[in-house]
Amino acid sequence: MVSLELKNVSLKRNGKWLLQSVDWQVNKQEHWVLYGLNGAGKTALLNMLCSYYFPTSGEMTVLGHVFGKEALGEKLRRKIGLISAGLEKKLHRDDNAFEIVLSGAFASIGLYETPTDEMREKAIDLLKAFGSFKYANRTYETLSQGEKQKVLIARALMNDPQLLILDEPVTGLDFLAREQVLETISFIAAKPDAPTLLYTTHHAEEILPVFQHTLLLKNGSVFDQGETKEMMTSGLLSSFFECPVDVMWRNGRPHLSKL
Repeated sequence: MVSLELKNVSLKRNGKWLLQSVDWQVNKQEHWVLYGLNGAGKTALLNMLCSYYFPTSGEMTVLGHVFGKEALGEKLRRKIGLISAGLEKKLHRDDNAFEIVLSGAFASIGLYETPTDEMREKAIDLLKAFGSFKYANRTYETLSQGEKQKVLIARALMNDPQLLILDEPVTGLDFLAREQVLETISFIAAKPDAPTLLYTTHHAEEILPVFQHTLLLKNGSVFDQGETKEMMTSGLLSSFFECPVDVMWRNGRPHLSKL
């Protein structure tokens, strides 16, 4: 089963091409890294997948929904879990962690509907699974950045999404907090009923062994795509960055350095 498929997709916004001729297919429960420098078009591509943008040209299907042939919006976004800096900035800072997680059941910013007992139990279970229950009653603004990210992940899982998008989820974290969040992501990916995971980054060392496929995005176009171990090589990335680089693998993760 295919989770998403893009055929010759391009996106133009405010007179500028953000993406051009993107071909990409992700099968169910395949976990992919979307890798590229800042400005490569990663966020634009994610916004399309969530139906915030619609392709200017090309064919696009996400979780069985064909763009341009049906109304999407919330219908599609309720099937997608999203962790991003843009979403994080919209959250109500005085809501506590428990309320933030519960709001994921309604795909809303803030809690405006009365959650069921089943929803409350699920939120508690998710907070406990990620070691976050101890600060469930603390307001979001008082949490550390690592704690916030775990709460966001729990929120994203409230609707049992078919697709989980992690847009640079460890940016700004110290080493220990980063590794704790990455361990949480590995835990999710290892579950037999795991959603399809998409992880965007421009730091190679964040690429976990669970992400066995990588798409290299450069200047809005696909530079290459395939198995991660074939994409994360010294030769290919030297061409990608247009400068000599060396890739060393440690504990199943690539580490990049400039020669």
